[in-house]
Amino acid sequence: MSVDQPYALIGGAFRKKTQQESLPVIDPCTEEVLWLQPACGAAEVEEALEYARAALPAWSAVHGWERGKILRRIAREMEARRSAIARALSAEIGRPISQSEGEVNAAIEQFDWFAGEAERLFGETIRSRQGGRLIVTPEPVGIVAAFSAWNFPVNLPARKIAPALAAGCPVIVRPSEQVPLTTTLIAEACVSAGVPAGVLQVLTGRANDIVPHLMRAEEVRKISLTGSTPVGKMLLAQAAETVKRCSMELGGHSPVVVCADSDVEAAAVQCATFKFRNAGQVCIAPNRFYVEESVVGKFLEKMVAEARALKLGDSRDPDTTMGPLTLASGRNKVEGLIADAVQRGARIETGGGRPEDRNKGFFLEPTVLSNVPDDARIMIEEPFGPVAPVTTFRTLDDAIARANSTPYGLAAYAFTGSAAKAEKLSAGLRAGMVGINSFLIAHAETPFGGVDHSGMGREGGRQAIQDYQNIKLTNMTWA
Repeated sequence: MSVDQPYALIGGAFRKKTQQESLPVIDPCTEEVLWLQPACGAAEVEEALEYARAALPAWSAVHGWERGKILRRIAREMEARRSAIARALSAEIGRPISQSEGEVNAAIEQFDWFAGEAERLFGETIRSRQGGRLIVTPEPVGIVAAFSAWNFPVNLPARKIAPALAAGCPVIVRPSEQVPLTTTLIAEACVSAGVPAGVLQVLTGRANDIVPHLMRAEEVRKISLTGSTPVGKMLLAQAAETVKRCSMELGGHSPVVVCADSDVEAAAVQCATFKFRNAGQVCIAPNRFYVEESVVGKFLEKMVAEARALKLGDSRDPDTTMGPLTLASGRNKVEGLIADAVQRGARIETGGGRPEDRNKGFFLEPTVLSNVPDDARIMIEEPFGPVAPVTTFRTLDDAIARANSTPYGLAAYAFTGSAAKAEKLSAGLRAGMVGINSFLIAHAETPFGGVDHSGMGREGGRQAIQDYQNIKLTNMTWA
């Protein structure tokens, strides 16, 4: 089928509508309706669960080698749809089209990686001290419910779908209602690759109409969420009712420590590039900048220049280097954080408001703040927007303590030319992932996830598939 609008996928069939009224998707660049999506509810959830229950025995019995072949076919089908997926992503969330294919490539790598993981589900045999053999066998945990956010609408579902399928689990995906077409294209690639009916299903629509029914279902044995910490806490409480296994990639508020012995200007270029990527709507975005006092002027000068060089515009324009925020509510929040910081003594070095040449769309200028006090809300709350608050430090111990001052622990970064400082920063920064002189911490072959209020479990790497498995021990002894 040729996909040009969002569909739900239930029992192997794509559905254009449900009995409920379809929901609009708003273009963040123009504030106009992009397309309508099916609104699933309790009836569709129950139907999807019925298909998943029926699919579980056969899919879990498929050898990992064969599941790996299907995952690799999904990767090739994704490659064939790369441009279409990138265009849908760009339209739905407002990311520049010139940057969108990169995410599709990262998602393709997830399917290729977990194809190999499916082939390596061997278990182990241990010789018993009492005689016989102790056999350790990985088994699929069961039906998985996957809830993904809108800011990376290709890679986030792929990180959940790929390990679930590799482990032998049927998976029901509920994407954010902002990105239904992007998810539909992923589902089309999976169906075309030969994923059996009921093994992958997609329920589009409002979270409140779908998620509670999946959370109450006893047969859903695992949930995987990418979302905010408050939502994660709520789902963890609900998961306790039926003792579901949980993977949670939640909020972050990543600090960056810039030492005077680093290449400060090069660090500033990297900081600007990754801060303003996707208009700052990245869970591992650098959010709080602690710069050694003696070099803060040099750092600010370069970062401001990089921010001013960005071309703000429509996401479908190939010359655009930063698009709008995806949601009006997101822009409103960021504007409030800027106002609070200024009220507390921060200085706007560049940006700070809505661009004068844009009267439509959720645009906000790339903004750099200096002299930001630690009690400003933006140093405490994740902004999820294109604002870089900069402050200074004198000692490394002070920088590490302030970097660790929030309850979040997803990612942290540092720039230094000293191996000894790099070791100290790596050990001292409380986070699931640390980048030293680099922001490149997300790879298909490495674990991705946080600690504390940033969640639990890992996506990516050999560790991720373990969250989709039960481990069975059999003591095989003969009389």
